[in-house]
Amino acid sequence: MIESKYLILGAGPSGLTAANMLLDKGIDDFIVLEKEAEAGGLCRTAYVEGQPVDFGGGHILDTRCQKVDDFMFRFLPQEEWNAFERDSQIYFKGRLMGSPFEAHIWQLPLEEQVAYLQNIAVAGCNLKQPAPEKFIDWIEWKLGTKIAADYMLPYNKKMFSDNLNLLGTYWLEKLPDVSFEETLMSCLEHKFYGKQPCHTHFYYPKQEGFGDVFIRMAERLGKRFYCKEDVKKIDFNTNTVNDKFQGETVIVAMPWTEFQEITGMPERIRSGIERLSYSSVQIDYYKKELPYHTSAQWIYFPEEAYSYHRIMAMQNFALGSYGYWTETNSERVSLNEENSDFYYMNQYAYPLNTLDKPLIMDELLQWGRNHKVYGLGRWGEWQHYNADVCMERAMNLIDELTRQRRTV
Repeated sequence: MIESKYLILGAGPSGLTAANMLLDKGIDDFIVLEKEAEAGGLCRTAYVEGQPVDFGGGHILDTRCQKVDDFMFRFLPQEEWNAFERDSQIYFKGRLMGSPFEAHIWQLPLEEQVAYLQNIAVAGCNLKQPAPEKFIDWIEWKLGTKIAADYMLPYNKKMFSDNLNLLGTYWLEKLPDVSFEETLMSCLEHKFYGKQPCHTHFYYPKQEGFGDVFIRMAERLGKRFYCKEDVKKIDFNTNTVNDKFQGETVIVAMPWTEFQEITGMPERIRSGIERLSYSSVQIDYYKKELPYHTSAQWIYFPEEAYSYHRIMAMQNFALGSYGYWTETNSERVSLNEENSDFYYMNQYAYPLNTLDKPLIMDELLQWGRNHKVYGLGRWGEWQHYNADVCMERAMNLIDELTRQRRTV
């Protein structure tokens, strides 16, 4: 049995940040286990004829959290990153338009602008009506039935599920209200009004893919990092994994649903794990130019005619590279008739915010804390966190755990 004070399961951004934070605090009694041959999780990078292709789609470093940026710059200095302003677009009815949709309807023909404005004016949120409980009704209430039908609902079906009412609405509160006044002003003045979505400003490495930074983070761990260690069996009575590794404290930074054999967990909690849902996404790389000119880094495709839901125009953020890659839900991959030059299927791409997920995770995470087991990051907490948020949460968790140890 290989014993340690901290046993970290998963070497994506969450697990790697947690491990490196322990080292920063002078704690080296830990082990990191990773299923794949290399670290990085969804942020790994493949190279196809010298071109970087991020396994999990386009992952970038947001600039919202300075302590995360400073942490990353230790492994790749800031001067080795290019800085960008977000430029995302939507391919809609044969043309490219800006994103978010409601702030750029002025780019559409005048009669369509009028129709959208009339619809936004009577959206439920603008009429101060109570928010509905079902996903589809909520989207219509928030955006108006026309934007919902033309863009938001078909895009979400392509990305997540054909049955959108399996999803809850609790995670949609971050969407800003679609103001009739701001939308009207954008149409009159032909400019953006409202609040930009996340990643307004971001970094991407100058000479390599995003995943190479995480390789460096793993290298710092030395022999404490175990790759090709597929975690399938866990005993929470003793915090033992695969009958081989044991930790006083366990940090789960991998999908809970990957555990095939669980001991020492109440049946109610274990059955909740079995009900957690996720979507799988395939990345396809094409070593050719996009069929249209764009300055956008990513482009959304709501229309059913396209199997993929998003294109990453890599030449607009991985400067000096060539080609583009698409993201396609696994349920729609067979619809793609064009052969790509490289593809990779991410079994775990997005945790789905199903109706019962909050209760499942609240009970699981609270039970875990009572047994010195901590869920962390996108999969440990089953939240659609971006890499920078995962890393910040890892920093906060290690601060919390090491404070607890000092006070014991």
